[in-house]
Amino acid sequence: MAVYVIGDVQGCYSQLCRLLEKIQYDQTRDILWFSGDLVNRGPESLQSLRFVRSLGDRAVTVLGNHDLHLLALFYTEQGIAKSDPLYQILSSPDGNELMDWFRFQPLIHYDEKLKFLLVHAGIHVDWDLALTQDHARELEQVLRGENYQSFFAQMYGDQPDRWSDNLTGILRLRCITNVFTRLRFYTEDGRFEFDSRGSPPQHSQQGLIPWFEKNLCLERSLRVAFGHWATLAAGQYGQYFAVDGGCVWGGKLTALRIDAPDIQWFNLDCAAESVII
Repeated sequence: MAVYVIGDVQGCYSQLCRLLEKIQYDQTRDILWFSGDLVNRGPESLQSLRFVRSLGDRAVTVLGNHDLHLLALFYTEQGIAKSDPLYQILSSPDGNELMDWFRFQPLIHYDEKLKFLLVHAGIHVDWDLALTQDHARELEQVLRGENYQSFFAQMYGDQPDRWSDNLTGILRLRCITNVFTRLRFYTEDGRFEFDSRGSPPQHSQQGLIPWFEKNLCLERSLRVAFGHWATLAAGQYGQYFAVDGGCVWGGKLTALRIDAPDIQWFNLDCAAESVII
């Protein structure tokens, strides 16, 4: 049995299938961890979502910001243009079933045996593993509870721009959401910075610090895989593994085998076929 972390698919189902062929994926034995953002931008979001759901307990996907955006569109009944890459899901006959399944997916996934944690974007600087799990469960309970529609109606926003244990209500939930699904940089005074999307060297003069360089609370034996950051070169950064190769932008779709003694990287080159629509 092999366990692979797959970078952000973003509706690139054809490329995902070719990557799985490349790693000789065996659906009866292997397990896939998806780093979130299964959907949006690419042309095959519906196929991507149906495929991952069909894998059952042979796959894990954490929720990303594009995934939550899809859920918000669906549950707040917002109309979108037929040209939008998410329209095919919202108008599909199995849309209700897919959204009910998607809403119950986790914000993080932790495997104690492998000592590996999966998240879409980041972990707050002040959160150790226990706090990370607690805050993920806190938001998951809302997504899976009776008030999920109210949450989706108030989910969007950059404020508050720093975490506090004293936050309550939607401000607390929004802050947790933004950490797990949108975080890339901190400012020098510890605020979240959501507008900058380039690589760390591009923003060093602005005093912006990548979240994984600032995080000191997670124990050093814990390895963390994350997506969300297509302009950050996929690779290892200490105990952190960036797996978003920017496939939808013509970069790479990445698989990271994490069960072997030595971490193995596999890449599908998508340079000749940028698929964003």
